[in-house]
Amino acid sequence: MIQLERVTKTYRIEGGLKLVLDDIDFVFPSGLSVGVLGMNGAGKSTLLRLLSGADQPTSGRVRRNRRISWPVSLSGFNGSLTGEENVRFVSRLYGVDHREVMRYVASFTELGDDLYQPTRTYSAGMRGRLSFALSLALDFDTYIVDEGHATGDARFAKRFNQEWRQRLQRANIIMVSHRIGTIYEHCTHAAILHQGKLSPLMTIDQAAPIYEYLLGV
Repeated sequence: MIQLERVTKTYRIEGGLKLVLDDIDFVFPSGLSVGVLGMNGAGKSTLLRLLSGADQPTSGRVRRNRRISWPVSLSGFNGSLTGEENVRFVSRLYGVDHREVMRYVASFTELGDDLYQPTRTYSAGMRGRLSFALSLALDFDTYIVDEGHATGDARFAKRFNQEWRQRLQRANIIMVSHRIGTIYEHCTHAAILHQGKLSPLMTIDQAAPIYEYLLGV
């Protein structure tokens, strides 16, 4: 279970504060894959960072009793470190053998010698491959996923999706997207993030017409 208790998130901008998430109470139940629907700029990526612990709320609390991934497809690597050094750092952080993780990452990404180059030199596709491979190399109870999680050429995207579907047989996801079809493909339930508020949890069939109304479809 992941529980948000009166979570508010603001960012300081020129001329004041921008309210992104507004006093949210919500529970992501264990064992359910939940999609969060929201238009561009609704705060979806901010929500994922709070859920994963990569960022902290301005006020309120996020409670977690599950092993949760970082937001998949948002790399967050230290650009001055090589791919291998980033793998080593993440492995230590999660208390796993970095040699096993590195073997998996090297095989899955097919980055070759580039794994020993600073990640600031990587293209977006290369960073995506490293992020996705790392997320699959570690076992999580819940994967936090930003939309567009398959990246790179068609061959890599196919390999990732095959591995990803196997992983989801024993784990669940929280995914954000602005596309209903994406949520139907990967999730069982949904909530809608709109104007800083998160709706109650509902089935995707219940959420779809509400979200389409907000879109003006």
